[in-house]
Amino acid sequence: MLELKNVSKRFGGVVATDDVTLDVKRGEVHALIGPNGAGKTTLIGQISGSLGSDSGAILFEGRDITHAAQHDRVRSGLARSYQITSMFKGFTVLDNLALAVQARSGSSFSFWRPVLEETLLFDEARTIAREIGLAGREAAIAASLAHGEQRALEVGLALATHPRLVLLDEPMAGMGPEESEDMIALLKRVRARVTLLLVEHDMDAVFRLADRISVLVSGRLIATDAPPAIRAHPEVRKAYLGEDATA
Repeated sequence: MLELKNVSKRFGGVVATDDVTLDVKRGEVHALIGPNGAGKTTLIGQISGSLGSDSGAILFEGRDITHAAQHDRVRSGLARSYQITSMFKGFTVLDNLALAVQARSGSSFSFWRPVLEETLLFDEARTIAREIGLAGREAAIAASLAHGEQRALEVGLALATHPRLVLLDEPMAGMGPEESEDMIALLKRVRARVTLLLVEHDMDAVFRLADRISVLVSGRLIATDAPPAIRAHPEVRKAYLGEDATA
């Protein structure tokens, strides 16, 4: 579904991503892990289009999107959530989701449009709220939500674009154990209909969710494999998991 060929990005003299080649298969949860500063968020930015690439190519479903604008990538079925929650915090849960649906559908909330069209828009927003575990919280102001609920809402905003691939940048950042369990359950539900590329530091979540794991260290990809093989990989153990990691 997604293919990166020799992708690189520099910031002055700093090499953030260095000749990265990897693929994400349709229907899988593919995790991208590595130490802080490894280049993971930069690579997600290159895939989503928020950052350009200095070299290499990015293909989505066989189409070269290396130089495509970010909104064009979203329209083609590639969505992203961010490390820091990104939403209209003064709006309700339902309004946030409805705006995301509206952006995809082209509805303008115009008084001249048939009421049925706007009703369908809010119906879809309510369906997404149920899917992300926020049923009954539709009228809550986004800023009043708990941190885990805000992260779930952000996943919902991505789902509202009808993506085929979602890029998730540390969805469990800052969460306690209970919130993390809720997010894991949500991602297990979501994976039934979308492919996921997941950047995450919570190794328990990664090994529970991922079909394959890629490891990025100092901008370079050092391994891609199934979770058991990554646990046992000597370079990965030394660079990231630690020498005391158990198989």
